[in-house]
Amino acid sequence: MIRHRPLGSGHPYAHDTEQRSPVQPVAGESLRLGVRTSAEVTAVDLECQIDDGPVTTVALAPVTRSSRGQSTDGGHLASAQARQARQAGGWQTEITAPAAGSTLRYRFVGHTAGEDQRTRHYTCRVATWRDTAGDVLDLAGAAVGSLPGTQVLDDGERVHQVRFALPLAPGEHVTGFGERYDALDHRGASLDSVVFEQYKSQGAHRRTYLPMPFAHVVGGAGWGFHVQTSRRVWFDIGEASPDRLTITAEVDAPSRTTPLLGVATYAGEPAAVLDAFLTEVGRPTELPDWVFRLWASGNEWNTQAEVERQLALHREHRIPVGNVVIEAWSDEQTFTAFRDAEYEVHEDGRPMRLVDFTFPADGAWPDPKGMVDSLHAQDVRVHLWQIPLIKMRPHPVGQAKADARAAIEADVLVQEEAPDGTLRPYRNRGWWFPLGLMPDLTDERAADWWTAKRRYLVEEVGIDGFKTDGGEHAWGSDLVYLDGRRGDEGNNTFATGYAAAYGRLLESCGKAPVTFSRAGFTGSQAHGAFWAGDENSTWEAFRWSMLAGLSAAACGIVYWGWDIAGFSGPIPEPELYVRAMAASVFVPIMQYHSEFNHHRTPSVDRTPWNIAERTGDSRVISEVRALVELRERLVPYLAASARQTVATSRPLMRPLYFDHPGDRNVWEHPVQWLLGDDLLVAPVLEPGARTWPVYLPEGAWVDVWSGQAHDGAATVDADVTRRDRVPVFVREAAWEGIDEVFSAPAAERPV
Repeated sequence: MIRHRPLGSGHPYAHDTEQRSPVQPVAGESLRLGVRTSAEVTAVDLECQIDDGPVTTVALAPVTRSSRGQSTDGGHLASAQARQARQAGGWQTEITAPAAGSTLRYRFVGHTAGEDQRTRHYTCRVATWRDTAGDVLDLAGAAVGSLPGTQVLDDGERVHQVRFALPLAPGEHVTGFGERYDALDHRGASLDSVVFEQYKSQGAHRRTYLPMPFAHVVGGAGWGFHVQTSRRVWFDIGEASPDRLTITAEVDAPSRTTPLLGVATYAGEPAAVLDAFLTEVGRPTELPDWVFRLWASGNEWNTQAEVERQLALHREHRIPVGNVVIEAWSDEQTFTAFRDAEYEVHEDGRPMRLVDFTFPADGAWPDPKGMVDSLHAQDVRVHLWQIPLIKMRPHPVGQAKADARAAIEADVLVQEEAPDGTLRPYRNRGWWFPLGLMPDLTDERAADWWTAKRRYLVEEVGIDGFKTDGGEHAWGSDLVYLDGRRGDEGNNTFATGYAAAYGRLLESCGKAPVTFSRAGFTGSQAHGAFWAGDENSTWEAFRWSMLAGLSAAACGIVYWGWDIAGFSGPIPEPELYVRAMAASVFVPIMQYHSEFNHHRTPSVDRTPWNIAERTGDSRVISEVRALVELRERLVPYLAASARQTVATSRPLMRPLYFDHPGDRNVWEHPVQWLLGDDLLVAPVLEPGARTWPVYLPEGAWVDVWSGQAHDGAATVDADVTRRDRVPVFVREAAWEGIDEVFSAPAAERPV
C-alpha cells in the first residue's frame, strides 16, 4: 500500500506525513510531499514534472509518521519490531516550488521485493504573492482609511488568500477574537480563527473552540473590525511590525475577481463597536431566569439511581440546584435512546416515540419520564448530552445501522470529495468518535431530519435543554455541504448550525432554546449558552478560563460558564475548589462537572461532598452551601442585567475596558469584570493569598463584605483571608437595595 492525500486530514495545526504541505505551493518556497506505506514498501521515489518539462525523480526519506496531529513511529525499527508488519510507515521529501503559474504534476513509486506500487498522478498550480489594487477589499465603515499594500496569493487562475494590514497606534490594545484563553490584550501576538477541539491547555496553545474574526481596538479613538468570512483568517497583531495588524484570509475566487473579501470597521467605544457587530451578525436571545441557578453534572452519573442519589445529596446538604446535565444517558450508538431501553428497530430510520420503548426495571433508566417529572417537581431542569455524529466504530447494529442507512438515503450528511472528484459521506477525522457520519446541521432540512429523532425527549419525556457537545468534527477543505459550500467555507459554521438546530427543536416544543455548547463561531451569539471546554483542575486553568469568559463576552456571548475548578485530572485541592466556586457565583453560568473515571475509586466527582471526603476538609460543604445560596439571591439581579445586555449589547460579564476605555490601568488587572452595571468582581487566582489587589476605576465603590467605602481610580488590597469570599465591590449609588443580597442569613454569619 502507498497512499498520498494532497489535502491531508484537514487538521489545522499539524501536517500529515502523506499530504502536500503547504497545500497551495508558493513559488520559490519549500514544498513538502509525502506518503504513507505498508511494511512491504522498502523505498519510495517522487516522479515530478513541471508543465511539459522532463520528469525528475527524487528519493523520499523515511520519517516518523504523523496523521491527524498524532505521531506514530514508522521508521525506527529497533523500537517497534513486533509492530512493524502491521504498521504504516512514513516517507517525505522537500523540493523548491517552481515558478508562479506553472503546473506541477507528480506521483509516487513504492519499491518492494516484488512489483512496484504507484499512486495516481496529482497536479497543482503554483502561486505567488502579488500587489493588487484596493478594490480587492470591500471595506465598510469609516474607522480606517485606505489600506495600501494589499496583496493576493494568485496562481494565475485562482486567488487563494488575501493579505492586508490595519494600522495600530501607540497605546492601542487589541482584544476579542472570540473565546481566547491566553490573554485579554493580544497585541504582540499572532493567532487565527478556526474552530478546533483543543483538549485542555487551550491557553498554552492559543487554540479555541469558539473563534471569531472580530476584534476591538481600545485605547485611542476606539474602533473595531470584522473580517466577513467563515474561512480561516490569520492575525499578526503587531508581532512582526508593532504598528501594523496584518490579516491574512483564505479566499477562493478566479483571478482578477473584485472584491474578494468584506471587512467591516466600526468606530466608537467598545459597547458601540459590539452593538454594530451584533447588528450585523445576529443578537443574543434572552434565556429564562432558571439558567442562572446552579448546574450540576458528573460523567459517572450514568444511571437513574445515581442521578437521583446525587440530587438527594444536594437536598441533604441543603445546596440548591437548578439544573442537572446527564451526559452518559444514551446507548452512545443512536444518542436518542436511553441505555438498556428495549424497542423494535425502525428500519426506515423514522423517529421513535416514548410508547415505542420499554424500560426494564433492572436497567440503567427504569423510568426516564418519572425521573424527569420528579426533578421538575423539585424545581430542577434536565439537560441531555448530545454528539452530532452517527457512530460507526465499532460497526453499528440495530437502530444505529438503520439510522446510518436512512441518513445516506435521505441525503442529509456532509460529504467529502475524493481525489477523483467523486463524493462520499464524510467520515469524522478527529480522534473522538472516529469515522462517524456527520449530519449537515447547517442545512435546515437535514437538521430537522436529525432533531426529529430527539423530539420525543422534549415533548414526552420533558427534557428542558441539550448539552450540544462536540461541534468541532468538521475537518478539511474537501468537505462538501448540502448547499454546495466546501469545507474551507462551511466547517467553522457547523457548530453554529448545530446549536441553532437544537434551539429550533426546543422552541417548536414550547420550550426555551437552552443549548449548552463549547464550540461556536460568528453568529453563535444568538444560540444558547456556552462553557469553556475541557480543562484540568489547576490554578493556571482557572485563570485561562476567566480570560476565556471575558473575551467571549467582549464578542457578544452572554450566557457563559466553565467547569468550576476544572473537570479533569486529580481533584482540585480545597482552596482551589472553593476559590473557583466563589468566582463562579459571579459569572453568567454556574456549573460544575467531572470527567469519566471508569468508576474507579476513589471518586473524582467535583461534588462538594466528594471534595470534602477526599481531602478531609469538611468546611467545603458549608462554604459551597453559602455560595450557592448567595447565587440564588443574586438570580434576580443576573436576570435583569441579562435583559439589559440583550437590549443594549453591553456585556453581562463585562471587561473593565468597556466602561473605561481610556483608563490604562484596567489592562494591568485584566482578570476583573463588571457583572451587570453595578458589581465589580476580582477572583483570587493564586494559592495562599491573604490579600488581593483590586483596581477600582473612577467613581465611588463599596466593599460588599465589609461595607467600607472606597474612592475609584485606585488599587486596594482586599482582605481574602476567607477563601469563600471573592473580592466584590458595588457602585456606591447601587449599594442600597443590593446590600441584602450579600447579607448572609443569621444562621450562616460567622460567630
